Amino acid sequence: MRDRFRDLEEPATVRKKDVVLMATVTSFEGMNHPSKSELRQFAELFTPLFQASSDEAKRQAVAALSQCPTVPQAVALFIGCQPIAIAAPFLTSSQAIDDDTLITIARTQGAAHAKAIVRRSSLSPKVIDALVSLHQAEPERGMTIAETAAAQPTAALDLTASIPDPEAERLAREEVLRQKIKQIARHLARDDTDRLGLRNLSDAQEALLVRFAREREAQQFAATLADALSSSRWLAERIMLDTSGQQLALTLVSLGMGFADAVYALERFYPQLAERHGSVSRAWLVLDDIDAEESHARVEAWRRADSYTYLPPEQKRDAPLFGPRASPIRELRVVSRR
Repeated sequence: MRDRFRDLEEPATVRKKDVVLMATVTSFEGMNHPSKSELRQFAELFTPLFQASSDEAKRQAVAALSQCPTVPQAVALFIGCQPIAIAAPFLTSSQAIDDDTLITIARTQGAAHAKAIVRRSSLSPKVIDALVSLHQAEPERGMTIAETAAAQPTAALDLTASIPDPEAERLAREEVLRQKIKQIARHLARDDTDRLGLRNLSDAQEALLVRFAREREAQQFAATLADALSSSRWLAERIMLDTSGQQLALTLVSLGMGFADAVYALERFYPQLAERHGSVSRAWLVLDDIDAEESHARVEAWRRADSYTYLPPEQKRDAPLFGPRASPIRELRVVSRR
């Protein structure tokens, strides 16, 4: 690769710079998957050859590179900063230029380059936001710069009223996608330590759970878990009887137990979760895969079902189900099993 490129740049060659430029571009086009070193070599050769060539050769080289699936970003930025008569085909159709480079060109090269970027068949929400902020989202709809500056960036969809239907639909889809991305960003930025309004383990309860897990005291662990959930002992036992450990993991996440303590508890009661996968255990992977909001919803559903099935102790003593001689609900359940 290096020899082929360097041979084209030998001062002894009698070919004109235009021919050398086109030969270099043609050679680069023939590489299906250029390596990093080949991309770097092409970037080093292209700029001086391009600057020394005629405008016609420059346009031909840019048109050829606009069809290449891979172009060094340094070359993409260099081409994008050329006069619009040369750079337009590349800005309009090249799929090798990334979003950051497009935004840099739009911000530094002026309205003509931004218009060429707007003509691309598809734009990411990131680029659209940048164009809107530059008041260039609708550069070809008869709006003057003053009128565009007076428009609110949040009214970008209103500006599409005069766009043909296919273009309007595309921009509408991109706006929906942009809103979804913003929603996801807000979700990811949520403070998971904010548990206001959620059921939480007290320090004493968390310490007891860790102690009983260390000693593998399943009965005591279940009693403490039931107390933390304000549920019946049966619900805590049912959670622990899930041999996969998934239900206990959901419960511990819902109660806000420390990650390391939750991993330890799962590993003590479910030996298969102590198996190592790389540098972490299966318990770590199980906990890491749980969505906190989903765990809250599922555990609360279990608690509601438990409250429908089992009355609180004081009600069991004072309010028999079928009159004064009826058995408490737990006794009825045990009898039915017999």
